[in-house]
Amino acid sequence: MSTSYVAPSEPSGGLNYTELEGSLLLIKVHGVEADVRTVFSTPGVASPAVRADVSVLDGTHRGETLEDTLIFPKMLQVQLKTRVGQLVLGRLERGVAKPGQSAPWRLSAATKEDEQVADAFLRQPLTTPGPASKSSAEPPF
Repeated sequence: MSTSYVAPSEPSGGLNYTELEGSLLLIKVHGVEADVRTVFSTPGVASPAVRADVSVLDGTHRGETLEDTLIFPKMLQVQLKTRVGQLVLGRLERGVAKPGQSAPWRLSAATKEDEQVADAFLRQPLTTPGPASKSSAEPPF
């Protein structure tokens, strides 16, 4: 009898929001981190983030999954932080900018067609990614 092992996952490089703009995303929300220190953190100021697996269901990055990645944009955090343990489906887009600020990243509601794409994605058989795989077309959940 042979034992099957999986390779450790590769660290996520994070989400490139600009490249993913307009893409349909399926997000498995794992939790909320109260204070994540990064090179952009301001000393004494909390840097919260949502921890999630993000699967890209269409667009140029279709089939990519970023496992255990951190989501920092504030509007996305607001949309995701109450959805721990759930699957969130939406299109990544830019919201309306406030004066002197850039437009926030947000998720728009999925359409019925988007839900059909997500349903088909979730019906795919699970496979184990190889050791060099950073992402896969299979759902990580």
